Amino acid sequence: MFPSRDVAMASPSSIFSAYASMTASIMLLRSITNDLIPQPIRGFLIDTFRYFFKLRSDTLTLIIQEYSGGIARNHLYDAAEVYLSTKITPQNERLSVSKTPKEKKLSIRLEKGEELVDWFHGVKLNWNLICSEFETRNGSYDHSRNSSTRTENKYFELSFEKKHKEMVVETYLPFVLEKEKEMKDEERVLKMHTLNTFYSHGGFMWDSINLDHPSTFETVAMEAEMKNHIMEDLNRFLRRREFYRKAGRAWKRGYLLYGPPGTGKSSLIAAMANYLKFDIYDLQLDNLVTDSDLRKLLLATANRSILVIEDIDCSVDLPGRRHGEGRKQPNVQLSLCGLLNFIDGLWSSCGDERIIILTTNHKERLDPALLRPGRMDMHIHMSYCSYHGFKVLASNYLDVSLDHHLFGEIEGLIEGTHITPAQVAEELMKSEDAEVALEGFLKVLKRKKMEGDVSENDGSDKTQLNQSKRSKVGSTQKRPVCISKRKNSTGTKRGRRARTLQ
Repeated sequence: MFPSRDVAMASPSSIFSAYASMTASIMLLRSITNDLIPQPIRGFLIDTFRYFFKLRSDTLTLIIQEYSGGIARNHLYDAAEVYLSTKITPQNERLSVSKTPKEKKLSIRLEKGEELVDWFHGVKLNWNLICSEFETRNGSYDHSRNSSTRTENKYFELSFEKKHKEMVVETYLPFVLEKEKEMKDEERVLKMHTLNTFYSHGGFMWDSINLDHPSTFETVAMEAEMKNHIMEDLNRFLRRREFYRKAGRAWKRGYLLYGPPGTGKSSLIAAMANYLKFDIYDLQLDNLVTDSDLRKLLLATANRSILVIEDIDCSVDLPGRRHGEGRKQPNVQLSLCGLLNFIDGLWSSCGDERIIILTTNHKERLDPALLRPGRMDMHIHMSYCSYHGFKVLASNYLDVSLDHHLFGEIEGLIEGTHITPAQVAEELMKSEDAEVALEGFLKVLKRKKMEGDVSENDGSDKTQLNQSKRSKVGSTQKRPVCISKRKNSTGTKRGRRARTLQ
């Protein structure tokens, strides 16, 4: 009559008995199912059930890991980190702030756990920086110590509506990469890479320091026409990536700088690096032993870089590797062919957007193989200082106007005088007073002109004196053997004096 009251008054034993009976039935059914239905079919049925009863979502999430595999960093992660720093809003509550001595302003990045919304072509994109920690073993053989360390795993989650997947992958993410490249070019700190010969494994590696050389094309003492020609060539090289690929050539450019010492070859290299925003790799061939060492170093150079080999006429001959009477050390296997193979051989394609610069004081001493067309695309003669170069240096060091009253006399003296830009700079730095410095430089030019005239007159006087001595000796027939010896001795001494004066 009162069934609800009977149920409510059920004893705990009856409830437990009913639960046990139900559990036994489920286990029996499961056992029968496992015996009658094979595992592949059971897995298929389970996946089908989950597929039909799974909640649908219109959102797609892309995971951008910090490392793309192994120790290689994910370029897209770095690009996203830089790009999102420009999208930070007052709604963000946690930010990471840093600054290095060479940076001009603070570097602000998203802190882990922060979310940011970006809009691109009317599409809403949600960014979230995730950081998880996990334990890794150090591989230590000492089991008595704790050999595990905690490692962070950082990644970005980029979420958006699934229908915009094609636009995000093909347009938005390439836009992020390009934007990061532009920002880094504006704020980039150039590096000077040099060879480290104390590498622990007996090989070689690159060490780097910041390149703070202030040289630019505006400060280089060179004819304006040549400056413009070099800058146009560099600009043409940068924009012709597809042209090089279409033509089947490696995307590189070779320059040979030749001329007397002190004519500004190193300053021009620094100006090119600052103009292109390229790092410099200074390669000293004298420290290498085999072509394999050279190949490993060249492959370790990054793209968008300038590889410099100074005094190539000395490096290729490897004078420091010979002992005795020109005998080569037996363990040295570095060859000119190994270098040429990287300049325009098969190994030249291992890297893009590279500049190769060779310098020499004596172009005539170079192996013809280095001068073959296709290797050094542009030969630049760094000559003695001209009047235009002097005006550039005077403006740099003394900040004087181009209508200074001493410039006219200097122009008449400097043309045809063998004086290097380094010598001109040295004279202009001797005084902070522009008038004093220019007068001192004018005296140097006059002295050089006079020394050149004295040298020529002295040489002609010595020639006439030697001719008169030879005529006297020829007219004398006494003691021919002694006269012959005396003539040779006198001629040798006078020849040495003449060479000293010249």
